[in-house]
Amino acid sequence: MPVSDADRRIARLAALAIGLTLAEAALPSPVPGVKPGLANIVILLVLLQHGWRTAAWVSGLRVLAGGLLLGSLFAPGFWLSCAGALVSLTVLALARHLPSRHFGPVSLSVLAAFGHIGGQLALVGVWLLPGAALIKLLPIFAAAALVFGTVNGVIVTRMLAAPAPAGRQSAPCTLP
Repeated sequence: MPVSDADRRIARLAALAIGLTLAEAALPSPVPGVKPGLANIVILLVLLQHGWRTAAWVSGLRVLAGGLLLGSLFAPGFWLSCAGALVSLTVLALARHLPSRHFGPVSLSVLAAFGHIGGQLALVGVWLLPGAALIKLLPIFAAAALVFGTVNGVIVTRMLAAPAPAGRQSAPCTLP
């Protein structure tokens, strides 16, 4: 089976997202489940530069390989990651239809962060915690989604504004 340039690009980008997932797993968290979502920077960049389908591939490979490498494949954390990634990608697919002049990388990142945490909390509510306990955690996770979504969006904005290295041209940064 021949390997295309698109396959190689997806593999490189997925490897970067997986590396950030592994690095993030090593960071201590003051609140269990609250993480900066560093791999989401890669996913958003991929979405803006290569489209939703490529972003979905990179995200799916990140979740699967991250679960394998962290030893959590099919454990609750893996399913929470799957739920968050699925809802986040769904939100981004819907956000493609919003006016791009009002919804740039920062707002898309915040929407994706809220989608991610929303998907995880929905699964937690159905599977692991009673609703009353979940409601008490909601402000903490919403604040984290807002802060980290904003920070990640600013990072993506700066990366997109940076000049391309010599000899490389960057793809247009529009949503397909």
